[in-house]
Amino acid sequence: QLQASGGGLVQAGDSLRLSCVASGRTSSSHWMGWFRQAPNKEREIVAAASWNGGQKYYADSVKGRAYVSRGNDRGTVYLRLSDLEPEDTAIYYCAADSPAWSLGDPMTYWGQGTLVTVSS
Repeated sequence: QLQASGGGLVQAGDSLRLSCVASGRTSSSHWMGWFRQAPNKEREIVAAASWNGGQKYYADSVKGRAYVSRGNDRGTVYLRLSDLEPEDTAIYYCAADSPAWSLGDPMTYWGQGTLVTVSS
């Protein structure tokens, strides 16, 4: 089970930090990351990190504005997003997967999502 939190209504230029806590079989996932789905758009990956943070991936749309990190217990993942833009408005989903996951594929385990709304 993955529980995401930290979404809300923010203004353009603000920063926010999303958190996700894994429990059960997902609590020691190798990969954890964030995807998002904006209204009338397909879901896209935002960022992902391996279990020790040694490997990280960022979507081009958030490079330089995003920082993804893992907690020391491997069961948490955080996403800090700065200089928010209205285009960042979306439901952000936490996800997790085994070492077999590769970029371009959806992850196996998903949380319920947290809504981020950026006003201009």
